[in-house]
Amino acid sequence: MKPHFDHVALIGLGLIGSSLGHVIKQHGLARRVSGTARSAATRETAMRIGFVDDVHEDPADCVRGADLVILCTPVGTFAKLAEQMAPALKPGAILTDAGSVKCSVIEAIKPHLPEGVHFIPGHPIAGTEYSGPEAGFAELFEGRWCILTPLPDTDDDALARLKAFWEACGSEVEIMTPDHHDLVLAITSHLPHLIAYNIVGTASDLETVTEKEVIKFSASGFRDFTRIAASDPVMWRDIFMNNREAVLEMLGRFTEDLASLQRAIRWGDGQALEELFTRTRAVRRSIIESGQDTPAPDFGRHGVPSQETEKPAKKTA
Repeated sequence: MKPHFDHVALIGLGLIGSSLGHVIKQHGLARRVSGTARSAATRETAMRIGFVDDVHEDPADCVRGADLVILCTPVGTFAKLAEQMAPALKPGAILTDAGSVKCSVIEAIKPHLPEGVHFIPGHPIAGTEYSGPEAGFAELFEGRWCILTPLPDTDDDALARLKAFWEACGSEVEIMTPDHHDLVLAITSHLPHLIAYNIVGTASDLETVTEKEVIKFSASGFRDFTRIAASDPVMWRDIFMNNREAVLEMLGRFTEDLASLQRAIRWGDGQALEELFTRTRAVRRSIIESGQDTPAPDFGRHGVPSQETEKPAKKTA
């Protein structure tokens, strides 16, 4: 297969960055893969695993000469990284990202963008609750959506090249506006994470239930919440800080619907409850039919996967 790019630079070597390195290497999508990370341990691990050809502490050194640069760090770091990288970005390079928020990312990066660099925000909707350079695997993006949110003046050829790259990684690509992306992800990803964090926090704070009981008697629903709530705290802190308007809008709607559900339980309105549960069950079936999950239950008992024998279950982020 002919490489899609000559030189790809991965800024951040956690789950997304390392998975990109693996899939690029596995399918020959680039002739050279460079990486950068602040931690010396992360840089050493990345070189040992071998999903990058060279690794750097300074982002500017990493992106010098690259024709595709992908930001894979928490979105709160993007402004500083863009400022550091800007002098080293070559004309004609494509700069994209893997952040879960788009409007604030554009505001953070665009002021630092050099002339001739094609900035195309992106978001691969794939992930697990694991993090770090050893968490990555090439199959992470297979059958998952990647959303691209090009700006009004985006070069068509650059957009086509980036779209083809993500498709070669195994993703299906959707194009939408940045503000629509942020609204969609607020309800499909950000609000569920907020609820999970809150439920697990509430359970741990209950004075009438000990922590041992919470762990010992966790039913499958609570176990699922704890899996989501185990996601990278820095990444999710930055997501909520940078998508606050869309999240608050969805949270307001959720609060109204929760109040309706509370009234149905208080007044014994079984019909309302059954109608809601039937409708939401259909949504679950649609997710399975679309290939975004499987009907096979594991009830949280699949254990902790080893890097050599089993990959983590995929989860949208």
